[in-house]
Amino acid sequence: MSYTALYRKFRPSRFEEVKGQEHIVTTLQNQIKADRIGHAYLFCGTRGTGKTTIAKILARAVNCEHPVEGSPCGECASCKAIAAGTSMNVIEIDAASNNGVDNIREIVEEVSYSPAEGRFKVYIIDEVHMLSIGAFNALLKTLEEPPSYVIFILATTEVHKIPITILSRCQRYDFRRITIDTIAERLRELMDQEGVQVEEKALRYVAKTADGSMRDALSLLDQCIAFHFGEELTYDKALDVLGAVDTQVFGRLFSSILERNVTGCIALLQEIVMQGRELTQFVTDFTWYLRNLMLLQSADDIEDIIDVSSDNLAIMKEEAALVETEALMRYIRIFSELSGQIRYASQKRISIEIALIKLCRPDMEKDIGSVVERVRVIEEQLENGVAVVPSGIVNGSVESAVAQGQGKKERPPLPKAIPEDVQAAVERWSDIVANTAMPMRQYLREAHLTLGGDSRLLVMVEDGLASDYFLKQEGHKEILEQMLSDAVGKVIDVTVQTVQSREVFEQNYVDLSQLIHMEITEIEE
Repeated sequence: MSYTALYRKFRPSRFEEVKGQEHIVTTLQNQIKADRIGHAYLFCGTRGTGKTTIAKILARAVNCEHPVEGSPCGECASCKAIAAGTSMNVIEIDAASNNGVDNIREIVEEVSYSPAEGRFKVYIIDEVHMLSIGAFNALLKTLEEPPSYVIFILATTEVHKIPITILSRCQRYDFRRITIDTIAERLRELMDQEGVQVEEKALRYVAKTADGSMRDALSLLDQCIAFHFGEELTYDKALDVLGAVDTQVFGRLFSSILERNVTGCIALLQEIVMQGRELTQFVTDFTWYLRNLMLLQSADDIEDIIDVSSDNLAIMKEEAALVETEALMRYIRIFSELSGQIRYASQKRISIEIALIKLCRPDMEKDIGSVVERVRVIEEQLENGVAVVPSGIVNGSVESAVAQGQGKKERPPLPKAIPEDVQAAVERWSDIVANTAMPMRQYLREAHLTLGGDSRLLVMVEDGLASDYFLKQEGHKEILEQMLSDAVGKVIDVTVQTVQSREVFEQNYVDLSQLIHMEITEIEE
């Protein structure tokens, strides 16, 4: 016997087996139990959500001799004939290939004949939006006043193409995209029946890739099982078959973009290409990843909408805090434009490389979002005392924002006095840092201590993740001040600034930790 695809083998035969469309199933069951069956139904929604399946179940249920709670019994002669496709009472029509006026006129003529057996003649017209205007007009009168024994079920994925005159004569049911949890649960149930070992993470990835379609999920799972037949289907194997990329790669790529590391981005893309990943899917998935970061920035309690593990969610929250919303929106815009172009691109890899370079080099673009990003970069460099020579800020009108050849800052003189509270804080710095949670602990280990002009403790952190953590994320500097105050027993005011590197700090600032370590105490003036 030939093999039957999973989506055909496990097509639901009862309303109770349909997943994710409870609002429609309950309504239809109540209509059948109360004998309030309509004469025309319109099922609309995205592919693979159960439109044709529910239409066939409804056709069996209205003709079933012994319906059970509104569902077909599956045992009577009518149910068996309809399931086998031999019943004359259920007529399925593909409007994509039978979309002319003559095809509909044949239906109109057949409607006048009552069913030879059973209660109803059911016409299921799939992809009904493909009918011509003349065909719709030919169907209109019969659809409005059909004989009492005729039921029309129209199914479509593009309801906006259906004339309003047809819509107003039908009971409309909108099929929702099926949730990832529902699809994964159904896949697990079917794999247990099939005796196939599949990793839970692999099932959830297949469910996510299906984009709300149960049929797509079963087809993708069928493909993965066939490729690794006789083996346990793991998450990595599913990625290999579907040509997808692990989400950890997106985190690495995002970090390289924030660091404006073009070489790192290109090297990571090379790694993806050598693994044989599908580049179009990669662009789509990375755009979705950026979208998730933007949602984490924009709203609280958004975890239910973002379908990732708790570990990945914690990482993504940290990453979302490292970038401004305007920059994220620019990233999404560039990759959204790329996803529309890459399908027709002959050199997909080059198109992606250009997009990555744009993300790392905002000076390549002249739109307002890129200008904002360029100004932010220049401000960071100026704060760090680095000479900046951008080539044209707005419309190329400014060729040099900061004069070239700015000399390095002269080393400031040693402080005449170090306040007692600052000295005590520096002496206890190692113990304070050791009791700090990550990632603050790591950033403070690499920080440099010096004295500000107002005799405040000045904590210098390197440009990048550390500076973003203290300067762009609210609350972290206050936490540091509170920890220092608790350790010293006095109120400690802290100023956090960025420094390009350790060498720049040593050339331009006094290392306060070295002075305290040398037991230099406060000098009375």
